[in-house]
Amino acid sequence: MNELDPDAELLPRIARGDQSAIREMVAKKLSRLLALGMRMLNDRGEAEDVAQETFLRVWKQAENWQSGGAKFDTWLHKVALNLCYDRLRSRKDYTDKDYSDEDAPELIDPALIPEQRLDKSQQGDVISAALAILPNRQREALVLQYYQELSNIEAADLMGVSVDALESLLSRARRNMRALLAEQGVHKA
Repeated sequence: MNELDPDAELLPRIARGDQSAIREMVAKKLSRLLALGMRMLNDRGEAEDVAQETFLRVWKQAENWQSGGAKFDTWLHKVALNLCYDRLRSRKDYTDKDYSDEDAPELIDPALIPEQRLDKSQQGDVISAALAILPNRQREALVLQYYQELSNIEAADLMGVSVDALESLLSRARRNMRALLAEQGVHKA
């Protein structure tokens, strides 16, 4: 229906209460929303709550959606990010150093031998901890570009900054990540 926005055809169906359209939307978007929530909140339960609230908002707003403006996926990510920031602000004892990736789904490369899996898992933990230490905007920029695989234009739009500002955030974030990882003995291969 709309080549520029692949989700546009689902929204009228969702607005009519079409259960198959709702299931299709959840199937398409759930894993990315959970990953975004996990990277931003560091808590599986909260990430699931954010994903659920995001889908509730899709369901409630579907009849008001007008194609031709922002892509649906951009709006969806913005809603999820805003919900993540609401939760971060509500944490009384929140610090960037309070991070545990224990609940994150672990993707294991079946070709690795057990010792390599452990090394890869430990490196993943170190990378996740370093990511959590970054300032929120730098972390958000990295998560959107690397983990959510958004283009610079899409990520900048979501963050409400220019592409140049996003690239500056990414540059600082990568520099900070390299320094944090070097402190932990993780070097680029």
